[in-house]
Amino acid sequence: MTPATLSPRRYRDLTILDLDEQRSLVIACDSAGAIGPKEADVVRVPGYVLGRFTARVALMEVLAIGAWPVCIVNTLCVEPEPAGAAIREGVADEMRVLGIDPEKALTGSSEKNVPTIQSGIGITVIGLATTAELLMGRLAAGDTLALLGRPKVGTEVFLDDPEIVDLKTVRLLLDQPGIREIVPAGSRGIMAEARDLAALYGLQINWGPGLTETALLKSAGPATCILAAGDRAALETAGRRAEKPFCLLGTLGPAASR
Repeated sequence: MTPATLSPRRYRDLTILDLDEQRSLVIACDSAGAIGPKEADVVRVPGYVLGRFTARVALMEVLAIGAWPVCIVNTLCVEPEPAGAAIREGVADEMRVLGIDPEKALTGSSEKNVPTIQSGIGITVIGLATTAELLMGRLAAGDTLALLGRPKVGTEVFLDDPEIVDLKTVRLLLDQPGIREIVPAGSRGIMAEARDLAALYGLQINWGPGLTETALLKSAGPATCILAAGDRAALETAGRRAEKPFCLLGTLGPAASR
């Protein structure tokens, strides 16, 4: 295989490389700065929590399109000990939720040359997928758009919050026939993610009476909620099974002609 045969393509926030006609690599990343246990951090949380949530975002992105994570890269802007070790353990535990062994699939680096007074982390997840099974290019006018979880950010976010989604929520959605697209919502908010999704298909959203405009515009922080699209009955079934806040946002329809 030559470099010319690996032509990357973008889909939402993902980079996809087709290895051959059957297999694709899917790459996602996330970062966080000024969040952590250090003296100059704006949002003060344990390093372990920072590692869990930052890893969760990138893992969710890869899972949501139908790929399986095979390598996680943990790029730390803090010293190896003690801050780096705490963050790494958070990343490792988030991997373990999926049954992935961090001793085999986790790599990374940390700052060893200068002292740091503020936390910073980057996570890259590389996933492998069967190209034909990727959840992309499947929506059409008439499909329903739903939301699971609640948008939260900063000090509102904590690990055991039953109102936010997690990796188990994504896997539940993947197991529900009739759901054709899954989009973790992050810092840009629900409305921006929904409109971008509709635009990929040349469609628009006919909004229902779901969330208020304030909630639609609010940052969802580290992917605390998920947009899912497909058959209404399938979405409602998933909503009941997930035991997370759930609402129907509207339907996808033809874009208005100019």
